[in-house]
Amino acid sequence: MDTNPEELGEYAQGEAVAKWSPEMDTNPEELGEYAQGDILFPANTARNGLKAAATHWEKGIVPYEIGPSFSPQDRAMIDDAIAEYHKRTCVKWVPRKGTEPDYVYFTNSNTGCWSSVGRIGGRQELNLQSPGCLTKKGTVEHEMMHALGFLHEQNRWERDKHVTVNYNNIQDGRQNNFEKAKKQETDAQGVSYDYHSIMHYSENAFSRNGQPTIVPKSKGVKLGQRDKLSDKDVKKIRHMYKCH
Repeated sequence: MDTNPEELGEYAQGEAVAKWSPEMDTNPEELGEYAQGDILFPANTARNGLKAAATHWEKGIVPYEIGPSFSPQDRAMIDDAIAEYHKRTCVKWVPRKGTEPDYVYFTNSNTGCWSSVGRIGGRQELNLQSPGCLTKKGTVEHEMMHALGFLHEQNRWERDKHVTVNYNNIQDGRQNNFEKAKKQETDAQGVSYDYHSIMHYSENAFSRNGQPTIVPKSKGVKLGQRDKLSDKDVKKIRHMYKCH
């Protein structure tokens, strides 16, 4: 069965991510047993972009530290992801000086790809298991976008206009990963549905039989790209953080 590393539990997810390869039809962050595969967050939050200002990073500045066990190659991948955020948005990931109380700490334990959503206060970990979660820049950017306050694209309230979810193909007990947001709780930052978002599941996410769990209603569309931020991802970030 093809799966993504961000979709399995800690030990099982770590094992799955270790076996994951880019040739598979899913992404590494889809292998987890965390909420929606790779999220550490309360279940009562909005499903696309968090509305509460308290969850946003003040002035778009995100202090961070990188754990000591990343290889130079892995650190370079994280640096590339940070550079794209700096190039295309006003969000600034800045090395922590040691006094900032709220910051992101990049770790690489063998527990898959995962992050909290938005600023939660204090040190919040963002895990990138190597090599699976550090194979594609978009996987790193995916988890970083969670930390900025964004959730998965296919959980939008209006997603049924754009994709068909095949519940018969979803692993038992994982159907809640495909739960739609309530319209009144959703903030899509004024941006329309995006098949190309790095926050979109792949077609076989959480599949129990190797058959698609998500089928796009537009032809010729491939879901789950992890190459780089899409243009609409950039628009969402720029809108949330009031970039000019």
